[in-house]
Amino acid sequence: MVVDPQANPLTDKAMAQTDQLVFCPLGGLGEIGMNAALYGFGPERSRKWIMVDCGVTFGGPETPGVDLIMPDIRFIEERRKDLLGIIITHAHEDHIGALVALWPKLRVPVWCTQFAAGLIETRKLHEPGAPKVPLNVVGPGLSYEFGPFSVEFIKVAHSIPQSCALAIRTPVGTVLHTGDWKIDDTPHVGWPTDAIRLKQLGDEGVLAMICDSTNVMREGISPGEADVAKTLAELIKTAPGRVAVTTFASNVARIRAVAEAARDCGREVVVVGRAMDKVIDVAKECGMLDDLPDFRSAQTYGYLPREKVVCLLTGSQGEPRAALARIAEDEHPDIALSPGDRVIFSSRTIPGNEKAVGRIMNALALQRIEIITDRQHLVHVSGHPRREEMKQMYAWVRPHIAIPAHGEPLHLTEHAKLAEELKVPHVLVATNGDMLSFTRQGVDKIDDVVVGRIFQDGQLRINAGDKTVPDRRKLSFAGIVSVAIAIDDKGNIAGDLEIACMGLPEKTEDGDSFDDVVNDAVLDLVENMPKQRRRDPEGLRNSIERAVRGAINEEWGKKPVVHALVIEV
Repeated sequence: MVVDPQANPLTDKAMAQTDQLVFCPLGGLGEIGMNAALYGFGPERSRKWIMVDCGVTFGGPETPGVDLIMPDIRFIEERRKDLLGIIITHAHEDHIGALVALWPKLRVPVWCTQFAAGLIETRKLHEPGAPKVPLNVVGPGLSYEFGPFSVEFIKVAHSIPQSCALAIRTPVGTVLHTGDWKIDDTPHVGWPTDAIRLKQLGDEGVLAMICDSTNVMREGISPGEADVAKTLAELIKTAPGRVAVTTFASNVARIRAVAEAARDCGREVVVVGRAMDKVIDVAKECGMLDDLPDFRSAQTYGYLPREKVVCLLTGSQGEPRAALARIAEDEHPDIALSPGDRVIFSSRTIPGNEKAVGRIMNALALQRIEIITDRQHLVHVSGHPRREEMKQMYAWVRPHIAIPAHGEPLHLTEHAKLAEELKVPHVLVATNGDMLSFTRQGVDKIDDVVVGRIFQDGQLRINAGDKTVPDRRKLSFAGIVSVAIAIDDKGNIAGDLEIACMGLPEKTEDGDSFDDVVNDAVLDLVENMPKQRRRDPEGLRNSIERAVRGAINEEWGKKPVVHALVIEV
């Protein structure tokens, strides 16, 4: 049942004492990435829940050694018996990347489109030891029942096929969870945003909208994928030698645009990169790459004339093990480029990846390879709405409550200002862990829940509060010194010290070795220490570590990590 947001507030107040509609983001608010959100309905002690998306963000310089970062889901894990399902809006990693890793904590059915199901199965579920996640394929325009929730999947355009907004209906009212979207009437692959259905939803009455904020700082309307396809076709047609195009592996529209351009000017498409191979396999199964010539493998590259080849490459974000980085360093076993060849970066550099991408571009430039980016030509468009598109969405939906999502604090606050300018009655800037109650009277924060980050560290998962990552940052800044000393039963030093300094300069300003600095500091300490105290291994260890840190700091101005081992002989 859909309720008019302007209905009698006394009825709503009485309902709130028993049945509440709540929204609680576990990730994705106050950041871009790691999207995971909960919707709950019912009285607090027996509330039923659905979860929307379960994504990752990626480690960076501030998290050395960490590959992926996942949301801490302990709040819903403790309420697993009341979780009715996980609903996926689309198949980008920041929306599905944590699903397989975290699913064993929840063990509920997952609902997603055919393309998302194919990528989840191909990328994750075929790995050794992967859990048997029950995937239910949904169709756009259809509604599915989850206890007190009825969830309708609504088509939206985005930079990956089969993206959906969710109309979540409850006895209190309807919430529109937009997911990632833009307005593009010619998306090249996939469906355009369903303006008619969104207008109808607005006419029915929308209590709250949780909406993408990524491009709120950008004026106007985003160009479409068809415009990019025209540019790519011209750049490929006019290239004198080889052409290499690097883009996000998940952007099937871009893959198809390159393949069509190559076909039309008599070139073969060589695909290089496992991630792109997997996406292409799923896209073919979904019929998104029909009527195109077969793609070629990397092994065929060397047999094709320079003017007859287009490479589709992974590595647009500077990933060191991806195809483009290896090609730029002339280390790829099958692919090489020559002066005069053309490399097109059909992508946007994600903040934090600028240096890695710059290294690749510099390496290509040194080989006199032509580099084309979106600064020179329209070779990339975002999958997120600019301000005019957001205004259009608000005009269609006319929500009673607006909650900005999918953005850093600057994006969320700017989105809130926009919503207020558009006369949305109730606007609230929330962040991860805020539990919000939606009523016809507005929105209130009613609780804080435990949220956080889980680091994927090799084969292990560690809590963000663990000392591992801070220790690594300290090691990267000031190195480590290890000292081993043997003490006999009389408190005398037995033999020479074993010293290892890693990450320190080789010499002090006076030209002394830091090994000698450490050695002198330890010997001075022990010689001036009463023998009784020398026979206390723990006390001696602590004293050595303090003395060594102090001695090195005096010579260097930095305090390394120091580890001392005291051996009794």
